[in-house]
Amino acid sequence: MLGLGNPGGEYATTRHNLGWATLDELERRGRFARERREGPARLREGAIEGFDVVLARPQTYMNLSGRAGRHLTERLGIPVPDVVVVYDELDLPFGRLRLRRGGSAGGHNGVRSLIESWQTSDFIRVRIGIGRPPEGVDPLDFILQPFTPDERGQLPAIVTRAGDAVVTIVRDGLDAAMNEFNRKPDLAPGPDG
Repeated sequence: MLGLGNPGGEYATTRHNLGWATLDELERRGRFARERREGPARLREGAIEGFDVVLARPQTYMNLSGRAGRHLTERLGIPVPDVVVVYDELDLPFGRLRLRRGGSAGGHNGVRSLIESWQTSDFIRVRIGIGRPPEGVDPLDFILQPFTPDERGQLPAIVTRAGDAVVTIVRDGLDAAMNEFNRKPDLAPGPDG
């Protein structure tokens, strides 16, 4: 599993780090060895529900995520089609998940870097919707901003659902996970409705 995000405390609570937040959720569910540095990434090896998994966080900035992706697949011998990449998605409503294999980068610089480094788009994606920015707000500024109080109230359920999707991919396969998670979630409304 490759969770996309930016290193550094100033980015920890931003929309662009939902991939890392999902890996935090997966770490809580499984048993993992101590984190170690592996080239341009930090990783933890372990198991969730009896399945061996590697959780990796690139330590490059988002637009260079491919360096970590290529290093990990080559160093650990993981075929690119077996990699699950978890990341934020502007073109999905807040909280929606979209799972699929392959496709374009869709304007996501981290995914573009992975496709260029791997020379293929044949990997599994778990996209977590963050919605479009308000009118007049630059998308780059929007993704690097912290969540609003209302969004923060919904994040635990969203990250739990993203973790459920990843576990379902590992346990039951991508088709089963797409059937279950590529639909509108039943999230409790935030304090504003």
